[in-house]
Amino acid sequence: MAQGSLTKKVINGKPYYYLRFTQRVDGKPKVVRTVYLGKVEEILAAIEKRRDGQRPKRVVLAEFGAVAAAWSMIQQTGLIALIDAHVPKWDQGLSVGEYLAIAVVNRVVCPKSKRKIGPWSAKTVLPRLINGLVPKKLTSQRFWDHMDRVSPEAIEAIETDLARRLVEQFGIDLNCLAFDATNFFTFINTRNTKADLAQRGHNKNGRCDLRQVSLALLVSTDFHVPLFHESYAGNRPDAVEFRSALTKLQQRQEEFTQQCQDITLVFDKGNNSTEGFEMLDGTEFHFVGSLSPTQHPDLLAIDLEEFHALRGPRLEQVSAYRARKEVFGVERTIVATFNDNLYTAQLTTLTDQIGKARRRLDALQRRLTRHRNGKSKGKRPTRAGTQNQVKSILKARHMKEVLDVRVFEKDRHVSLTYRVNQRGIDHLCSTLFGKTIVFTDHAAWSDEEIVLAYRGQYRVENAFRTMKDPHFVSFSPGFHWTDQKIRVHAFYCVLALTMVSLLQRQFHQQGIAISISEALESLSDIKEVALFHNRSRKNPAVTVALTERDELQNQLYDALDLKQFAFS
Repeated sequence: MAQGSLTKKVINGKPYYYLRFTQRVDGKPKVVRTVYLGKVEEILAAIEKRRDGQRPKRVVLAEFGAVAAAWSMIQQTGLIALIDAHVPKWDQGLSVGEYLAIAVVNRVVCPKSKRKIGPWSAKTVLPRLINGLVPKKLTSQRFWDHMDRVSPEAIEAIETDLARRLVEQFGIDLNCLAFDATNFFTFINTRNTKADLAQRGHNKNGRCDLRQVSLALLVSTDFHVPLFHESYAGNRPDAVEFRSALTKLQQRQEEFTQQCQDITLVFDKGNNSTEGFEMLDGTEFHFVGSLSPTQHPDLLAIDLEEFHALRGPRLEQVSAYRARKEVFGVERTIVATFNDNLYTAQLTTLTDQIGKARRRLDALQRRLTRHRNGKSKGKRPTRAGTQNQVKSILKARHMKEVLDVRVFEKDRHVSLTYRVNQRGIDHLCSTLFGKTIVFTDHAAWSDEEIVLAYRGQYRVENAFRTMKDPHFVSFSPGFHWTDQKIRVHAFYCVLALTMVSLLQRQFHQQGIAISISEALESLSDIKEVALFHNRSRKNPAVTVALTERDELQNQLYDALDLKQFAFS
């Protein structure tokens, strides 16, 4: 076999290179082939040209993991066909169901305004998954045109059909359903809009300076899967909304009871009213709710020695006292509980708030002293103004009970003194802290069943926390100025919550204990890489692969069978 070697020759003082192949002929080495390579510069240019030919002409990176995960749930639920059955498409282009599905995926993965969804979708695998999707045509106007076709009646019908499918196909448990409401602040202009839904009210995120939209949710205690929602005016009290929602739930009662004959609604004390319970008693729903402890001092006064420990791994450190008492005109079963962990948390919070209030009061005292001693210029403090500042300092819960503050005038100067009221702290610790009062119409249920049912309320609270996550499944941004658009926006935000709740439920069923934010963050790092080896648009030579996955990503990838969405 011939062996090659590089040979240098100097001709007229310039080096030239040859590749010589030698092999033995009759036992002696002999040059059998010589290839002229040229000068060093020529050899280098040839190597660079060859390397350039191996480099891709274009590299395209697309979002795959989280997008494919959301899309897998949309396909499993048949969401697009379900929407299109109630809102038929136009003669051409994407259907209303496909537009809303794109909005749902965007909410799940990377919430954007309608104007930015087109450019975002171009950087994902959605154009490959949705036949006919052209990202540059996903303009805000196209979205608004399709949203206009979705009426409140269509939303209700779609949600009813979807709830039925979730129960039948996914086996969502209807025995206990959690109800609650929250609100989302908006940046809707106060003067230039006719949106009745956007109103000023008590905002749960502290943005009372902005108009807000409220949202009521009914979710399963089985991974907070939404089964009902209602958008309503931001200034409507929760108890009033509960009665409105209950009217609609009565209409769906037959649908629900076909799947489960014994449904219990779980809700917190903010939804309580005499009228609401009169309505609830007229339905087939049972309930587990809570009462404001301060409105029942007789229950708070019961000595802890009369409480008995509850059984079960989820009820450690919890004791209870059971009684019968008339509440909202009807005698109910009452279970007052004491939780050591809750007691410690509430006492810690109170201690922190006292410390913050004392620091602010000390600072106010120093300012008043400087004015009194003539060491501070500016307007002299007034008694009324100082009292308003004290009122602001003591606005946190229980501060007025544990801090005694006195504002007075002497020699035309305002002074302030305060002391910590230890008796007030002791009273809170001995009566209120650590206690929750739960009541129900389930007279035959055990204390453990009642308490565990009420704890299902945290599922809907988790759902709201998920919708307020700025990175995934966020209700914001919501740049819509009419009630109809706001309702559709809320609808596909709830659909996005539905998809991620089903995702987390599927992970759990396959033994993967993970929060939805952790799962989406991990999945978002799985990218699809396309290497284009020529510049032809008609016949591109392309290699497509996914980025390398870690152990968790492989688990999530396999659990959702995302291979079916990979390029083949």
